[in-house]
Amino acid sequence: MAGKNVAIIGGGTAGLAAARALSGSGVGVHIIEKTNFLGGHAIGYTCKATDECMQCGACSVEQLLKDVGSDKKASVHLFSEIEKVNYKENFAITLKKGPQYIDPEKCNNCGVCYEKSPVKGAVLRGYSKNNNPLYALNPDMIGECKPLVKLCPKKAIHLDAKASTKTVKADAVIVATGFAPFDASKKGTYGYGKFPNVISGLDMERIKREKGALVRPSDGLPAKKIAFIQCVGSRDERLGNLWCSRVCCSYALRSARSVKHRFPDTDVTVFYMDIQNIGKEFPVFYEACHNNFRFVRSIPVDVFPGDNDNLSIRFYDEDGTAAKPLEMSEPAAAEGATPQAAAGKAAYNMFDLLVLSIGITPNPDNLVLADLFGLAVDQDGFFKLSGEIDATRTKKKGVFVAGTAHQPKTIEASIAQAIKAAGEAMKYLGE
Repeated sequence: MAGKNVAIIGGGTAGLAAARALSGSGVGVHIIEKTNFLGGHAIGYTCKATDECMQCGACSVEQLLKDVGSDKKASVHLFSEIEKVNYKENFAITLKKGPQYIDPEKCNNCGVCYEKSPVKGAVLRGYSKNNNPLYALNPDMIGECKPLVKLCPKKAIHLDAKASTKTVKADAVIVATGFAPFDASKKGTYGYGKFPNVISGLDMERIKREKGALVRPSDGLPAKKIAFIQCVGSRDERLGNLWCSRVCCSYALRSARSVKHRFPDTDVTVFYMDIQNIGKEFPVFYEACHNNFRFVRSIPVDVFPGDNDNLSIRFYDEDGTAAKPLEMSEPAAAEGATPQAAAGKAAYNMFDLLVLSIGITPNPDNLVLADLFGLAVDQDGFFKLSGEIDATRTKKKGVFVAGTAHQPKTIEASIAQAIKAAGEAMKYLGE
């Protein structure tokens, strides 16, 4: 495969797995990443291990980033978007690269700019020590970054940097654009963005990384009574998101077990519709969860603020045992709430932290890329494949798809499909 190159669109889990497989077989790779950092969403996930590995996949993504980041044969194009694609004998992909305000040749990742920035959010930091570069300036806050020029001991910050264009040539393309997390604020009844102690699963990961434990955003105190609400943004006819995101159940249960293992006195309740089977060890795992959590087969309909930033959750109690009968609190009444279930069915419970298990939705860039490369997307916005459900080839010759760009899937499944896409791409190059 000497002299052959593959362009990989997206530097998340699937993109990194495909890059490692191709590079290891002697194929040149160009990784095109829209953001300033490789790793995608999953590089921000924390380990879910208790006294044993929970097979959450977080360490797999970390290893992929380490391997690809140290691979001198892999060309990485960060903060880059595809503007144009021409195809004759191969693909000529024109990239628009955003301004590189921090010179990677000069920056030694000392972190002075991040730690001493006068404005929070002006300097961005990658989630992993294997991110290189580890820091970038927020393009929306460049006007706030002037003091950083003098702070940088290596003189690596240049606020007059300009955008540039570059053409990458490739013999094949793997589309691994990943997913967009569901915007939890669209479920207005849960108060996301309104009540400080209503967070998403991604927020939970960020808090655990920054604080070392799952604490309440409102006061930084450990969460003692936590509710997980499943299927937020998935299987919701009112939103038009009819698919199951597949990963939310395992993600929430593993996270809950991790918290419970570290803080045994934590009270955990899981509100759900159905629980997805997450592997051959699922029965044992699920039984262990049932012994430690309370499961309520009901999706809450309202969340109201309580004292000390606690949260009152109203839901339908099918058998009348999940919580006490609904007694309207003053905040709830002020919001105009009224019982909507038969006597003995409406219930409420108070929690000090609410975690929304947000679903996987298609990357909005899929439609743009579909037009540029001549691909097809399904009615939901995920890329269509030309073969069986676990295939990788598209209707466009030389273009393959991997990971959650195709459909919701786990880290393990994304890596497996990415390796298969790399193999299919090499077959195509051999043809």
